Amino acid sequence: MRYSEICKVYEQLEKTSSRLGKTEILAKFLKELKQKHESLEIIYLLQGRVWPDYEEKEFGISQQLSIKALEKASGLSNEEIVKKFKKIGDLGGVAEELIKNKKQSTLFSSKLTTAKVLENLKKLPELTGKGTVERKISLIAELLSDASPIEAKYIIRTLLNDLRIGVGSGVLRDAIVWSCFSKEDKEAYDLVQSAYDKVTDFALVFEKACKGKNELEKIEFGPGQPIKVMLALKAESIADGFERCGKPAAFELKYDGFRMIINKDDNGNIKIFTRRLDDVTKQFPEVKEYVKKFVNAKTFIIDSEAVGYDKKTKKYLPFQNISQRIKRKYDIEKMSQEFPVEVNAFDLIYYNGKSLINEPFKKRSELLREIIKNEKWKFVAAKQIITDNEKEAEEFYKEALKEGEEGIMIKNLSSPYKPGARVGYMLKFKPSMNEFDLVITGAEYGTGKRAGWLTSFDIACRDPETNELLDIGKVSTGVKEKSEEGTSYEDMTKLLKPLVISEKGRSVKVKPEVVITVVYQDIQKSPSYSSGFALRFPRFTALRPDRTVSDIATIDEVEREYKKAMRKK
Repeated sequence: MRYSEICKVYEQLEKTSSRLGKTEILAKFLKELKQKHESLEIIYLLQGRVWPDYEEKEFGISQQLSIKALEKASGLSNEEIVKKFKKIGDLGGVAEELIKNKKQSTLFSSKLTTAKVLENLKKLPELTGKGTVERKISLIAELLSDASPIEAKYIIRTLLNDLRIGVGSGVLRDAIVWSCFSKEDKEAYDLVQSAYDKVTDFALVFEKACKGKNELEKIEFGPGQPIKVMLALKAESIADGFERCGKPAAFELKYDGFRMIINKDDNGNIKIFTRRLDDVTKQFPEVKEYVKKFVNAKTFIIDSEAVGYDKKTKKYLPFQNISQRIKRKYDIEKMSQEFPVEVNAFDLIYYNGKSLINEPFKKRSELLREIIKNEKWKFVAAKQIITDNEKEAEEFYKEALKEGEEGIMIKNLSSPYKPGARVGYMLKFKPSMNEFDLVITGAEYGTGKRAGWLTSFDIACRDPETNELLDIGKVSTGVKEKSEEGTSYEDMTKLLKPLVISEKGRSVKVKPEVVITVVYQDIQKSPSYSSGFALRFPRFTALRPDRTVSDIATIDEVEREYKKAMRKK
């Protein structure tokens, strides 16, 4: 397939604001893809990727490298390109203009194929050692030299992870349903979503969907590949928890750590993934050893929470204390000594060659406890009680808070495990606190003693229907002046600078990748922000490197919290 064909789809998607319109465009394209027997890897390009979602690989291309590639392909100087970039604000738009000017005197017919684009882009993360930068620039420049103006625009946008076409996983899921089944087939939506949550690979899901529902149902998962975790909804009270989960229910501690999905395959290989599908096996060598010592099973997938603790006081620590370990690449052994974790296992979703996701939670929990040898401060089964007594559950909740945990989890004993879903089978209950996980979309440089640092951050929630990010305010308080006091302005600046998409004066726009937890006093209606709401007195409390944009608060949650607050007034 010519790359220009998918670029036409990008253009249509960018000009279409409605979810249904985007789905229609994608469904038509997928039907053509199926009829032409093209490589299904083309589906990855629809989300600006060249691999399945579970792959951690990144292009590793910054704005600077993209500009150098444009220099090589267009013949213009760095200064001229930067000047155009500051004017246009979109490096993809700059690429389009440069290639247009270069080729305006000729009748240009694109010869660039999707296969060639996939081939060159896949090579980028594999390049290492001396001369890596030059080789990366050459691979990109080769594509740009063969590209039409519109193709150049989307090559650069893809490299910078900024397609701007508004296609989230929900839209792509619906397009697969429309292209393989029908818009009205409710069962098909559930089957496609369930299949994706198991394998996080839309190309595989589309391939199976084209063959029918039976093939979709056959899709299974196994150790060695990340799986989307089941997520919890909020409970208003213990009584509310019983009402929604039934009596009796399981009560477990809600740990202030991060999800750790631990896999062991037939060959004895152990892998550890986060809820955002990142492989962190190397970052937690001690956990790998714990698994060997304290879990008695040939193969398994265990859902758990890793919690940091102080070796001297033997007290649990807030997530922020261990968050730096998640993306650590150096001094790993030293970090494991300074910031140890205890693994608290709470679910078993695969065991000795068999998926357990359709088994009731009670059975999964009992089996989990059979195969674990508890070793405090290393590897333990989550503390649990099963009760139908509200007073007993209340005491368990108070004890959880006394131990320094966030609160408790309430679980339906007969429930299956639903990968990727936020369902009523599992609820979280903790002290009332107004907080959201949100993503940073922009920032502003400070002045005076904070000059050179990004000190004010634009924050956004998510529309679950379109995956569009909606502004909900700015936050600056809570970030520290010095790193020893916590996450500092300098830390945030180092984190965000490589993600800058455009600059205007002291303000910058950044790729929406950094998720933070924000507490606030209340929510008010506001026409100033695209969400229609604004957080009053927002305060930064934590970086969440274990979470992605898909984990942040949705506009539905914001509206729900707003209405709840209004009822109390």
